[in-house]
Amino acid sequence: MLYHADDEKLANKILSYSCELKAGQNVMIQLVGLNGIGLARALAKEARGMGANPFVQLEDTELQRILVENGDDAYWKLRAGADQLPLMKKMDAFVGIRASENIYEQAEVSREANKSYGDHFLKPVHFDQRVNHTNWCILRYPSPAFAMNAKMPTHKFTEFYYKACLLDYAKLADAMKPLEDRLRKTKEIRLKGDGTDISFSVEGQNWIPCSGKRNIPDGEIFTSPILDSVNGVISYAPSVYQGKPFEFVKLEVSDGVVTGFDSSNNAALEEILDSDKGARRFGEFSFGTNPVIESPMYDILFDEKIYGSNHLTLGQDYEEAPNGNKSSIHWDLVCIGPDVYLDGQLVRKGRLFVDPELEGLNPEMLLK
Repeated sequence: MLYHADDEKLANKILSYSCELKAGQNVMIQLVGLNGIGLARALAKEARGMGANPFVQLEDTELQRILVENGDDAYWKLRAGADQLPLMKKMDAFVGIRASENIYEQAEVSREANKSYGDHFLKPVHFDQRVNHTNWCILRYPSPAFAMNAKMPTHKFTEFYYKACLLDYAKLADAMKPLEDRLRKTKEIRLKGDGTDISFSVEGQNWIPCSGKRNIPDGEIFTSPILDSVNGVISYAPSVYQGKPFEFVKLEVSDGVVTGFDSSNNAALEEILDSDKGARRFGEFSFGTNPVIESPMYDILFDEKIYGSNHLTLGQDYEEAPNGNKSSIHWDLVCIGPDVYLDGQLVRKGRLFVDPELEGLNPEMLLK
């Protein structure tokens, strides 16, 4: 079989809705992990059918591990400058399929190697060029290993995957508008829950609603906190970053800087926090709003969209909602179900909105 029955629907949604691809435009289709070859085929066929020009890159995850593990500053500068950055500059759109069957593939890559890759390849090619100058969309692809992390049978996980990815994003976009309007008037946000009591200013910050344009699955609205305004403690759900698993992460924050921490892997966490000055500060804050996604599965493209969640992200900010934080990392850590106060008023109790203007974002409303 060339691809799963729903891959054609997904390819059409990605190129037409997410990337808004037009005839004559160039689109890079990057597949990391050959498990997702069926979707890459469907995307290439759909792009040509639209009169667009697909540029396909296939990357083996084990080969990528070898390169990251053994790369240095000079190598990644050469790779970026010789082909990847000039090629990315020719792209109008980008689709990145993350289809690795082992999320821990790069667990033993050193901090120095990750920093070289991040500073001299990932940042110029992706953070600076792709994020800011293409219509891009990133997604995962289902596999038995992915299903195992989600603690689901493979066939059930596959059904869940396509349900989450093929959500009615136009309906979600409409439901997010009242929250966006409210947040644009908000000065201070407070999160309060088990192991979490943290507040920060968002006064005057831009808010970006995400409803299928940059990630699939999608469902979030994000900004960045005023850099030195973050104070308190926050506890996060399980996460994987740079191939390293964390069963929990807890941060203590003073005037925007992480001053204390605890986790299931403190040595790895300290290395990440020491990546650079910006790694101990926060570059994004977001509400997760996808009604299909309920539980963490060690995959941030899904976990950051969990309904009734928030992520307060360490590292690099986004240009469209900046706060001045610069870093080689961007680690979306998710806090599930804290009470949310906007300027002192409770608007979400646990995972459900209690403010009447915002109840349209609760799952029973979005899925009916």
